Amino acid sequence: MNASGTSATTKEALSNVNVTAALDVEGNVPLESVQIDGLVVLKIIKHCREFFPSPVTGQLLGLDVNGVLEVTNCFPFPGSKADDENELVDGARYQVDMMRCLREVNVDNNTVGWYQSTYLGSFVTHKLIETQYNYQQTFNNKSVVIVHDVSRSTHGNLSLRAFRFSQAFMEAQKEGKFTTESLIKNKLTFSNIFEELPITVKNSHLVTALLHSLDDYEHIIPTTLDKDTVVSPLSPNFDTLELSLDPYIEKNLEFLLEAVEEHTQEQNTYAFWQRSVVREQAKIQTALQKRKQENASRLASGQESLPEDDILKMFKLPAEPSRLDSLLITSQINNYCKQLNQYSGPTLGKLFTAGELQK
Repeated sequence: MNASGTSATTKEALSNVNVTAALDVEGNVPLESVQIDGLVVLKIIKHCREFFPSPVTGQLLGLDVNGVLEVTNCFPFPGSKADDENELVDGARYQVDMMRCLREVNVDNNTVGWYQSTYLGSFVTHKLIETQYNYQQTFNNKSVVIVHDVSRSTHGNLSLRAFRFSQAFMEAQKEGKFTTESLIKNKLTFSNIFEELPITVKNSHLVTALLHSLDDYEHIIPTTLDKDTVVSPLSPNFDTLELSLDPYIEKNLEFLLEAVEEHTQEQNTYAFWQRSVVREQAKIQTALQKRKQENASRLASGQESLPEDDILKMFKLPAEPSRLDSLLITSQINNYCKQLNQYSGPTLGKLFTAGELQK
């Protein structure tokens, strides 16, 4: 009886632990992936394409369940100018009103992050840094930013990526210092500013059934159309064999060159600071040497020596410039290089294939 009773108690405890883990909503489990409803994906794509190439943003709503950030709804932010305080206030009021309306109709209204559109992967900006930092500070690292690149999606591959800041970057941003000492202390480089989370798209059973029915398109074709000329929306096509990716690569190269020039300017600024520090240190050493000679002569004549601390107070070393811009530009250069590497290979393959077919 005791053994069976202990076994039953153990099973019940394990069952309670499993239930608690499964219902760990807004708990301590770190985020490992992002799950987005198909309708939310369509809303984000529609909003971003309507205002392309202008950047747009919006709010993500959902729940964090056992390490999976489930995004179940979203709504766009109204366009506003960064220097117009009235429009910023109206935007904040709009968000509050939207959250209240969603709550009244029993729709998920828990904020889990935000989304932003971008052009050719140019999303590493100070605005994104500030906004995402505020989100992660407010929601205890339980929020992400989803970046949708409309220009890349037009080539047949949906570009939807989820990012959050690494703990090293959060610590450096909290200190507000991006000096060389701070970067070494937090082990922060351009490669670990962001942490990318995998995204999975989830559809309801009704949507899945609709997608399967689209393949059987004959029963939905109007009688006024010729069935032989109508192509199934899910049928294979030859769009992937198009050789029109060259403008995309050319634009990437232009952006890459601009980023390299900006990085060169940042390096020149840092080099100028180093030269300024060397000059000031040389002046300090010269002044200290003169003071030592003066003290030696004073001691020889029986006078008291002068303090050397006054020399150090007379000179002030220039402050080290922030390395944040250099980090962001380097991270952006890394994104451009990855995009070029991704698209150059298939493009060259298509060109060689087309050349062989023409022989």
